[in-house]
Amino acid sequence: MSISYLAKEIAESPTLSLNEKARLMRVKGDPVIHLGAGEPKNRAPIAALLSAAAKLKEGDIKYTPTEGTPSLRKAIIRYYEEYYNRPDVKPENIIVSNGAKQALFNLLFSILNPQDEVVILAPYWVSYPEMVKMVNGMPVIVKAEDGSFQPTMEEIDQYVTGSTRAIIVNSPNNPSGEIYSEEFVAQLVDYCEKKGIYYISDDIYHQLVFDGIKVPSPYDYTNKSLEDTRIISINGVSKLYGMTGFRIGWCVAPKKLTKVMINVQAQTTSTASLVLQAAAEGALTGVQSVVQGLSQMLQNNRDVMMQELRAFSGVKITPPKGTFYCLPDFSAYNKNSVELCRFLLEKAWVVTVPGKEFGMEGYLRLSICGSIKDIKQGVERIKWAIDPDSPNELFIGDKKLVRDWL
Repeated sequence: MSISYLAKEIAESPTLSLNEKARLMRVKGDPVIHLGAGEPKNRAPIAALLSAAAKLKEGDIKYTPTEGTPSLRKAIIRYYEEYYNRPDVKPENIIVSNGAKQALFNLLFSILNPQDEVVILAPYWVSYPEMVKMVNGMPVIVKAEDGSFQPTMEEIDQYVTGSTRAIIVNSPNNPSGEIYSEEFVAQLVDYCEKKGIYYISDDIYHQLVFDGIKVPSPYDYTNKSLEDTRIISINGVSKLYGMTGFRIGWCVAPKKLTKVMINVQAQTTSTASLVLQAAAEGALTGVQSVVQGLSQMLQNNRDVMMQELRAFSGVKITPPKGTFYCLPDFSAYNKNSVELCRFLLEKAWVVTVPGKEFGMEGYLRLSICGSIKDIKQGVERIKWAIDPDSPNELFIGDKKLVRDWL
């Protein structure tokens, strides 16, 4: 069988094998706790469901314009007016895709030539480097030398070359929950505008924040029009409303670039589903208290997770300021995060995600999306499995586990 060299270059995610093993363990009856999930347990907003149901009731489910339905793009325009303070967004600036992931892929396909470079700030979402490679680009990883989750401008500048076409900025950040500072965002926007580098702002978590923190918007730090700025915004309904299965995202960019992305999408997936676009429109135009409710739930879970992790003697924690996750440093117990994840699944029946996938070896990404019970029991199991100071025995239901490896 002949496989393209490009397809062979795309890395297989160790998370997939861990999830499959967890699934098989559950089939056997093992009480596995999943602390790796990237979706909350909330119900979709009622406004989204009613909007989708209305389309289904009509029964006239056909193609939509490739760039998205006019009414959804109108809702996105209102959203950018309110939350981004950008009254200059027009329908021609928007393309709706099958999730923010496709929106980002369309963008990278449209702006990169072979061997063009994209700077990616670590920690980063696992798909960024692979998506860049899929369009023959070169991912360039920048990691803060001080071990923090925000590199300095000086560190970024060291990696920028004449081949750099874009910098991907994800704040609030998956996997760390970090929110980049106003000063940093302002400096990076100015840097990109002056050098003609695209500032790709992955905003998928931008309202899911804690402790009343406001996420700096890159648009606040440019005086350029939407047609002239190098800022491009990626967003969607998956995280903001807990609508991960609806797969609706979008990109806001200059009209000329948007037109190219429409051509790209037209030759691949064509349109997003009319029903799901209606659901996204309902979410955007409906009561927004669901977002605040989800944020509050996540903040409460964050606080419980931080309390539980502080019981470890060797774990270093940077409390997340937003998103669905935290990224503690477990390197004192095992510097190989993939190995540690496998160990925890086998011994403690807990699913975690290795930090190596996010450019942070020795760290584990833990989800705060689940129940308080899962968080407490999951962390208790992890502590029992790796911390010598924890009790030697652990009861899971009526089953007693004895630790014999420390």
